[in-house]
Amino acid sequence: MQQGEDKAWLEWRAQFSDVYDHANYSSALQAWVMRSSHRLAEKPFAADAYFDRVLEIGAGTGEHLPFVRHGFGEYILTDQDPKTLEVAKAKLTGLHDGKLGYEAHSGATLTYPDNCFDRVVATHVLEHIFPPHLAIKEWVRVLKDQGTLSILIPTDPGLAWRLGRHLGPRKSALAQGLAYDYIMAREHVNACNNLIAILRHYFPVREEAWWPLPLPSIDLNLFFAFHVKVSKQESKQ
Repeated sequence: MQQGEDKAWLEWRAQFSDVYDHANYSSALQAWVMRSSHRLAEKPFAADAYFDRVLEIGAGTGEHLPFVRHGFGEYILTDQDPKTLEVAKAKLTGLHDGKLGYEAHSGATLTYPDNCFDRVVATHVLEHIFPPHLAIKEWVRVLKDQGTLSILIPTDPGLAWRLGRHLGPRKSALAQGLAYDYIMAREHVNACNNLIAILRHYFPVREEAWWPLPLPSIDLNLFFAFHVKVSKQESKQ
């Protein structure tokens, strides 16, 4: 056992790539909700948009890429867990042949040089990384000037999210013998309202969207999407 860890946590991390899809996409309603979040993140980018080099942070099992409508020259999926990338690679076989790359990276520390991507995408990621402001700085670092940063987060601990959690993934996870409440306490280390405040501070000019309602409320919605065209000269970071 690793120092500072415990059995329940290590067992969850070992199983993550095997149970993630089942935990989040096992029911028709739950799958529709999760896929709606990915659609929300891609809504601003039509098929005629183009980003030459795209980096996805925390790509996991590859659920987001099928919702990307814009063109690209290269799309790199990264995750800290190599096992999830193997699942993603198998799942995405046949899509965008020759344009996809898979690389193991921590979401908070990237080995890419400065100013090398046209778009950075992070869906269901920032709530997991502490401290989040340093991860944002790292994502901006690898973006080119005027590159696009796209972030999607759940509205945890909003009322709608907590209710949806109890009606959906919590029940499924408990049925699999997972310590769901403990795992979520370890996984979702950043509250949505705090992340939104950080993002708004760094990027005064941005585009925001909520789902399922257009009202800017973490209690009435399940997901929040944030897009910004990063100006390296004007950034507050």
